Amino acid sequence: MGVTVNVHKAKTHLSRLLERAHGGEEIILAKAGKSSARLMPLQNERPRRQPGRLKGVITDAFFEPLHEDELRW
Repeated sequence: MGVTVNVHKAKTHLSRLLERAHGGEEIILAKAGKSSARLMPLQNERPRRQPGRLKGVITDAFFEPLHEDELRW
C-alpha cells in the first residue's frame, strides 16, 4: 500500500504525484479520510504499432465480397 493523499492536495500537486506514480509508487486518493481512488503506474503499456507486421497474414480472401447469408442480420 502506498501513501494516502487528500483530494485537495492531489489537485494542487498532481504533476508531482504523477511523477511519483511513474516511478513505481502507489498513491491512494482520499476524500474526507475515506480512500476513493488509486494512482499507480501502468503495467502493460500498449506496444507501438509496427507497419507491415501483418504482411502475408491477410490473404486476398479478406477482400472478397461476403456471402449473402453473412450479409443478412
